[in-house]
Amino acid sequence: MTDLESRLTRLSTPDLKPPILPDADVAYTLHDTPIGTLLLAVASGRVVASSFGDEETMTGRLARAVSPRVLRQARPLDGLRRQLDEYLTGARHTFDVEVDLVLATPFQRLVLNDLPDHTAYGRTTSYGAVARDIDKPKAARAVGTALGANPVCVVLPCHRVVGANGALTGYAGGLDAKRYLLNLEAKS
Repeated sequence: MTDLESRLTRLSTPDLKPPILPDADVAYTLHDTPIGTLLLAVASGRVVASSFGDEETMTGRLARAVSPRVLRQARPLDGLRRQLDEYLTGARHTFDVEVDLVLATPFQRLVLNDLPDHTAYGRTTSYGAVARDIDKPKAARAVGTALGANPVCVVLPCHRVVGANGALTGYAGGLDAKRYLLNLEAKS
């Protein structure tokens, strides 16, 4: 048997399996939903992104903030995708995931950490009320800016925060997405 024949025989051996690649430090996927495509990402089992941001920008931010090993791997996000789909059909009212606000600024963390306690499913609050809750009563606009850059949209319900007069104002996914989410919650 020639050297070439020997190599070809080894390549055609049925017990040769493809390599198993290690999980990424940050796994992400793009998930199509009724409110638009969300980039979902996890690191060490914690959700670090549920964002309407574009793929290149978000993966760059993840690479700088968490690890340069950012790979598109859907499997580690199966649980989050299932919960998100259940939420978007009205079958789920809360998320059972651990969130890591590694992409948030210190002020965003202050606002976002407080958010779930003050915005129950199906209810809204105002930017001013959130500002008062975090002991920054004059920071309603800053709260709006922080929520507008929420790196974990939907999971951390920034869509439940509206203007003082109840008007819908900015949302990273657009006002139609915000309206969809609020209407979904109002029906349940």
